[in-house]
Amino acid sequence: MIARGFIRLIKQHYQDMEISRVLTRRPLATLTDFPLAERLTNSLDELIDHCDLLVECSGDVFHGTEVIERAFQAGLPVVTVNAELQVTTGSYLAGKGFLTEAEGDQPGSLAALHEDALQMGFQPLVYGNMKGYLNHDPSPEDMAYWANRQGISIDQTTSFTDGTKVQIEQVIVGNGLGATITRQGLEGLASTNLDDSASLLGMMAERLGQPIVDYVVPSGYAAGGVFLVCRHDAEQAPAIEYFKLGCGPYYTLVRPFHLCSLEVGKTVRRVLAGGGVLLNNSTAPTLGVAAIAKRAMKSGELIERGIGGFQFRGEAIKLDQHPNHVPIGLLRKTALRRAVEPGQIITFDDIDILPSRALDIVMEQRRAPVKSTPEWDASLLPPMGMVAIGG
Repeated sequence: MIARGFIRLIKQHYQDMEISRVLTRRPLATLTDFPLAERLTNSLDELIDHCDLLVECSGDVFHGTEVIERAFQAGLPVVTVNAELQVTTGSYLAGKGFLTEAEGDQPGSLAALHEDALQMGFQPLVYGNMKGYLNHDPSPEDMAYWANRQGISIDQTTSFTDGTKVQIEQVIVGNGLGATITRQGLEGLASTNLDDSASLLGMMAERLGQPIVDYVVPSGYAAGGVFLVCRHDAEQAPAIEYFKLGCGPYYTLVRPFHLCSLEVGKTVRRVLAGGGVLLNNSTAPTLGVAAIAKRAMKSGELIERGIGGFQFRGEAIKLDQHPNHVPIGLLRKTALRRAVEPGQIITFDDIDILPSRALDIVMEQRRAPVKSTPEWDASLLPPMGMVAIGG
């Protein structure tokens, strides 16, 4: 869905860019209805040889990591729409090349709103997400129904519903923008009035002495956007009240939409013009997303997948408090080494896990500090931006 929407956007509205190749793992003959089907390829080498910038939107931690590493070997900058990858291997990758999350999904939208707020003199205290519906343990039947109705996969539908996705999104925002969490799994306030909930979160952040990330579950008003809770200079209070943001001291800045593929082009253009990183997981993260058991499981039980599965869900944690946790993004085709209980955080002692490049990166991150993000020299780009999509 992301690739199709992005391709149509570039073709119709961006005269200074061209989609050069689209990488897919599917047989090319099965994608004859894909826009720009003639640009599809199964060859990563062909993709890399024909672009100046790569947009990675596979949603796959393992495949996406391999594609991005190859892109960095070729000196290419990468724009992602893959928060799952960012919170699993993204900090390592951010030390190896130019990596930024795109505007359009909630993390990128929050980062863009953060930039706007700073330019207006606001001091962000809370980076907030809005969650329309939450069920920590949905049934496979319900998820199949809603996946079919919404036209997306059961895995995606489940990760949205059980809260894993919002935890992942807020962790990348926290790491990228220097915020923390008030508790494991976030507050997730039930909210009938955004300003009231925002003020409560603002007070929590001030009591903690550091900006926080969190989310609300709205009732009685529309969800789907992102918001900041901010302070401003006291002498500006009369003007801000006149501008209809209230009397303070906490001000809520709302971005009531995130349009995914329709906004990715803004970040691509930003990078091609020499702009810096909008958002990534930073090279020194303090937060992670642990795998939490949804039910009791026995030794030897197979784990098909973590994100979007029916055995685990993700919760935001502080890394220094859970040094042996398994990032939920790593759980794929693994097996339990011993029984676990509902609500238990899964550690590497609990599972047998298959080798992968993503696993190697996670273990390397834990052994040594990561390096700072390399500077990207946009002067190396030609006038026309050749954009390839990794999927």
